[in-house]
Amino acid sequence: MNSKPIIVVAGEPYSIFFEILFKSIKKVDSSIILIASGKLLLDQMKFLKYNFKINLVDQDKPNLSNIKKDYINLIDVDFKFEKTFDKISDKSNFYIAQCFKIALNLLKTKRYSGLINGPISKKEFLRGKYLGITEYLGSKTKSKTTMLIYNKELSVCPITTHLPLREVYKYISKKKIIDQVTLIQKFYKKQFKKNPKIAITGLNPHCESIFSNNEEQKFIIPAIKYLIQKGFNVKGPFAADTIFMKKQIKTYDVVVGMYHDQVLTPAKTLFGFNAINITLGLPFIRITPDHGPNSEMLGKNTSNPQSLIEALKFLDK
Repeated sequence: MNSKPIIVVAGEPYSIFFEILFKSIKKVDSSIILIASGKLLLDQMKFLKYNFKINLVDQDKPNLSNIKKDYINLIDVDFKFEKTFDKISDKSNFYIAQCFKIALNLLKTKRYSGLINGPISKKEFLRGKYLGITEYLGSKTKSKTTMLIYNKELSVCPITTHLPLREVYKYISKKKIIDQVTLIQKFYKKQFKKNPKIAITGLNPHCESIFSNNEEQKFIIPAIKYLIQKGFNVKGPFAADTIFMKKQIKTYDVVVGMYHDQVLTPAKTLFGFNAINITLGLPFIRITPDHGPNSEMLGKNTSNPQSLIEALKFLDK
């Protein structure tokens, strides 16, 4: 059990997050401090037929000696709403931003084991300003970040995140590959005391292209050669259609791909909800369950909580 509480930002108010939180909270020993609307929390709890006691916490000077195990320790953030469950819209943007602001201020004190946030609507909240919450938090903390989808058997990292495919090649560079692999190695050394074995994919099918100035030759192979010279345990480039075959994946700790679905699709196929999204490079550990708001299942009480359970357990160590 980690003696430090876990900060949890509920995120999008009209998502399945409260439901999976209710299903997860008793699965770990650490206490959590939830930053969310108290009224919405109680309304959804009543509708979904859960019964947790609430312990209100001061957002400015939380007294950690008063944090209670098996309670929902709540920093109540005002959110005006009419329906217990509703469609996602930009009406929640200010509320979500306030929740993150409170969390980031608390995390500066180093008194918490890390941050977990519920799913956020990229379309409504980020409005094209950031590619994802990874980049949003990186901007707020002035940090270089990368996304790691972590599973103890195999993790994956996309060099580019939520980009249209037609834009991906523009955002690949030797420096970006080197920077992100460096963050991965630092994380594994600090968290697991190991130098991770990393496979790096190409961008083009079979790492081939009819064009002489393809991305493998221009960026990916030079980055790999540089990293090997610096003592990183990396190999590649590998064709993305074979690197995830069983014999291959047992050799590596992490597969680094060039774009989002190139590595997240096989990872989710292999591990389902038994994976978590960790942001590397922040001044604290930030994790989000590996699913979205899931509006179609809102209020049905049938959502799988496994990814949130894994996120809580990771910070519970």
